[in-house]
Amino acid sequence: MIVIYTSPGCASCRKVKAWLKERNIRFVEKNIFNVLLNKNEIKYLLSRSENGSDDIISKRSKIIQENKIDLDALSTDELINFIINNPSVLRRPIILNEDNFQIGYDSEEIDAFMPRDAIKVAPCSCDKGCPNYEYCGKLRGEADD
Repeated sequence: MIVIYTSPGCASCRKVKAWLKERNIRFVEKNIFNVLLNKNEIKYLLSRSENGSDDIISKRSKIIQENKIDLDALSTDELINFIINNPSVLRRPIILNEDNFQIGYDSEEIDAFMPRDAIKVAPCSCDKGCPNYEYCGKLRGEADD
């Protein structure tokens, strides 16, 4: 199952949701301002990112800048509590499933979230008359970019 951490007014979040809906891919949306993130969830996000807090936290965040917070000086528990109390520091969207983890919307990288079955079928199942040809054809190298 795909989980997306979003916020209102986030253009990239809207793009990800639209991309998934266009492809009828089910997902769970967690608005970081409406759903209280718990410690285990934040630990999991940190563990899935390649560079830990550097990947998921916006160091340009107003809270970090105004308070001159040195994230590297925080212990893991302090960092987790800081995120819980200040969810706006999280970069968005954060997209993940069992196999993939992505921060932000990237039109090429998001293909990793296509279900495996769809990727297997794409090379042979449609032609120019198919409503999904633009996507499938691109996957096969037939459709124009």
